[in-house]
Amino acid sequence: MSRLSAGSAADDGKGAGTVDDAVRDLLLLMPRMVGRVKKIPVPEALRSFALAPRHLSLLSYLLFDGPMTVNELAAKLQVAPTTVSLLVGDLSRKGILERRADEADRRRRIIRIAPDQKPSITAWLAPGAAAWRKALAPLTQEQRRLFVDTLLAYEAAVGGEEQG
Repeated sequence: MSRLSAGSAADDGKGAGTVDDAVRDLLLLMPRMVGRVKKIPVPEALRSFALAPRHLSLLSYLLFDGPMTVNELAAKLQVAPTTVSLLVGDLSRKGILERRADEADRRRRIIRIAPDQKPSITAWLAPGAAAWRKALAPLTQEQRRLFVDTLLAYEAAVGGEEQG
């Protein structure tokens, strides 16, 4: 019997025991999670904008962390500032984001979610945020950090990147 077809500790209700058990459990879980997340409806006010996952990440940062510059967004998203500029330009033309001059440095632009779009974006992200809060609340701070670090390591490994 191969590792991928071996029985799992989850079959007996005791949870993942070995690394292979955990891998099996996660390979079965991830498609269900992705499927459920995809079923979260885009609010009516945002449906015509054809938003993609890359937009969701950018909007999440602006919603949770507040207005910021293109360079700050690029650092958080781990992409080039030109990529963020293109996304911001696209979302600004659609009226989802606003750019304004930074009071401290008029050459810089601060990006924020347009006030009339904020309720729809909040409603779109709320189910996912509530689910994560419920799942993470029982964990200690160290356990939450380990969980997030593990997901980041998985993402890097799937993407063929080195974890740094």
